[in-house]
Amino acid sequence: MKLDIEHIWTDKKHTLFGLPLSFTRYILTEKKFITRKGFFSIEEDEFDLYRVIDKKLVLPMGQRIFGCGTIIINVKDNDTPVKEVKSVRAPREFMKLLDEAVEKARDRYNIRGRDMYAAGMPMPHHPDHGYDHDDLYDQDNDYDNER
Repeated sequence: MKLDIEHIWTDKKHTLFGLPLSFTRYILTEKKFITRKGFFSIEEDEFDLYRVIDKKLVLPMGQRIFGCGTIIINVKDNDTPVKEVKSVRAPREFMKLLDEAVEKARDRYNIRGRDMYAAGMPMPHHPDHGYDHDDLYDQDNDYDNER
């Protein structure tokens, strides 16, 4: 099937012996990441790149033997909070392309990683922030009086 989408990277899910015998295709564009599944009936799932929060590379022995790996992407998205890009070739090269595309998308919308946290949620604890970790949960100091 010919892709009708202008893309930066594309690959299929590799199955037995690292062969692309699947009807799952992954497509990275300048603005989106798309998963296309199916042969007769096609289903597409996508998310905007600027919404990527974190990525994780998983290299199981069976995939590594054939030069494949799985990337788990956490996204600030209601319908796709965790996306698994299963068993793709050259996973580290894909991670590099994804990082570059995410940064370009964030630059385009002038968004930084800290902007992805929900309003009112505390940032993860850092010693230089000047607050005590317990203060996050005990804003009115009632907790200490109940003990």
